[in-house]
Amino acid sequence: MKLETSKIEEAFRAELAAWLDANSPERSVLSQPRRSSADLPDWARSWQRTLFDAGWLVPGWPAELGGRDADATEQMIYFEEMKRRMIPRTLNPQGLGIVAPSIRDYGTQEQKEKWLLPTLRAEIGWCLGMSEPGAGSDLAGLSTRAVLDGDQFIVNGQKVWTSGAHHADWCLCFVRTDPDVPKHKGISALVIDMKSPGIEARPFAELTEPDYTDFNEVFFTDVSVPKSHLLGDLNQGWALTQVSLGHERAMLWIDYAYDVMRALDALIELGNQPGADGRLLRDNQVFRNRVAGFHVDSEALTLMGYRGFSKFMRGSAAPEHSLLKLYGSETLQEILAYGSECKGVESLDSEVMGPQMWREGSWTTSYFRSFGGTIPGGTSDIQRNIIAERVLGLPRK
Repeated sequence: MKLETSKIEEAFRAELAAWLDANSPERSVLSQPRRSSADLPDWARSWQRTLFDAGWLVPGWPAELGGRDADATEQMIYFEEMKRRMIPRTLNPQGLGIVAPSIRDYGTQEQKEKWLLPTLRAEIGWCLGMSEPGAGSDLAGLSTRAVLDGDQFIVNGQKVWTSGAHHADWCLCFVRTDPDVPKHKGISALVIDMKSPGIEARPFAELTEPDYTDFNEVFFTDVSVPKSHLLGDLNQGWALTQVSLGHERAMLWIDYAYDVMRALDALIELGNQPGADGRLLRDNQVFRNRVAGFHVDSEALTLMGYRGFSKFMRGSAAPEHSLLKLYGSETLQEILAYGSECKGVESLDSEVMGPQMWREGSWTTSYFRSFGGTIPGGTSDIQRNIIAERVLGLPRK
């Protein structure tokens, strides 16, 4: 594995950096409150369209679809630069990161014309109908049914933890279309209009952000969905979930690595403040030891990410994805928990959110929010099971 980048790749980074310097929204704009992950305020729609029109929204896509035909290393550079600057590509990540690639790879020409460009240009927002009360991390255990009746699917069931459902225009919903085959083989993907009769989205109030409500439970009662809204082949929805998420997962380590770096930087800065004994925290040997340990964790996480990416480049299925998610999300929690301990009651005195959260926000609020990283995409327990079985070769029982 080589950590150096070529002159061509560095030129790519320089071009991107120059463009971002000239076009990025002001921090005050990026910090504006939003209501959910499917709520797209005017500035967010405008910014996403600006990225798309310049070819910087999905640089790894073909040029004819608005990309730059960037190779995998250039895409890594792109995600690193965006994360380093804390600039979002979109405020509807499920739409851009999962739905759009799924439509690109599996959609008919009619479906692409109807949904792909509007998604890329932030004209419509999406939610994902995946988790259910009885099927969280085990997506294949879902029970929401879709029965074909003429040219319509009739959908009945319930989804939960559906991000942005109450604001989304459309839902990419995974349903069971054949209950008589093994659970992985009877799943299909339907695109459902969230304004359809029979859909009820009930948002959950969130403790950490009073004005931000993302999670929902969604009920489908005899919802009619045109057969033409079937994405991919009937009963092949499981394959769609695996393939469409592949490249996004390969880049997720960058999110974990940079979040840990920022939290560590904020902890180091916290060392310039007095502790409970009146001395500067940085003069406390326990504090210094903890910071040193977190620095080792941060470096290890980054190097592990590069190693996993190197395997991905060679076409190898890398178990590092599970290792990185587990290591990154739990290291972040540990840093934020320790920062909260150091601040004491003062860690409760701010409600600042947005890019400046690491400098001005509440350590305790950040700590509470960090638990979200250990749940979506497979809980920490699920990641440990994957590591045990696929990396260590341990038996299921």
